[in-house]
Amino acid sequence: MADRKHGVPAPPITSTIQTLQWQAEELDGEQFDKVLFVDVDMMELVNRGAVFTDCTFRGVRFNVSTHENAAFINCTFVRCSFFDAVFTDCKFVGSMFDGCSYGLLTVNGGDWGFVGLPGADLRGCALRGVRLREADLTGALLAEAEVKSCDLSGAWLHSADLTRADLRGSDLTGIDPLTVKLNQAVIDAAQATVIATALGMQVWP
Repeated sequence: MADRKHGVPAPPITSTIQTLQWQAEELDGEQFDKVLFVDVDMMELVNRGAVFTDCTFRGVRFNVSTHENAAFINCTFVRCSFFDAVFTDCKFVGSMFDGCSYGLLTVNGGDWGFVGLPGADLRGCALRGVRLREADLTGALLAEAEVKSCDLSGAWLHSADLTRADLRGSDLTGIDPLTVKLNQAVIDAAQATVIATALGMQVWP
């Protein structure tokens, strides 16, 4: 398993929910604290405002689920599937992802600061207006992804692949273009200045 940021251990678990079928179910404001979810089927789940704190998800299927104003604080996700899941204005601060799949994942807004997504295959996913401050995206695959208007300040992006990604409007001040793949990435004029400056060029009007 990938290490949590700064070596912080995963939180302890006090209860377990296993192989529960939650397909097409709804969650409205429920709270879960230090719960281990094992092989739970949350496909097509509609989650409005539920809060998960210090929880661990192993083999959980979030496929085609929708989440609005929900929170997953300091949670751990291991071998979970997020195919076509949509998260809108959700909070994932401090959460860690390991060995998960993300095909067609969509994230609209929300706070994903300090999350751990090292090596995550996010190709073709859409991240719009997401706060990713100090997120660990080391070696992440973001080729052809939509990463628009995101706060990437302080994010760890060493060896990340942003080939043909749409980065317009995102904060790229922390990107080292010598350690990140940016081939054919789509950027705006202000970002072009940031990249050129990072490469030691002088930009004249």
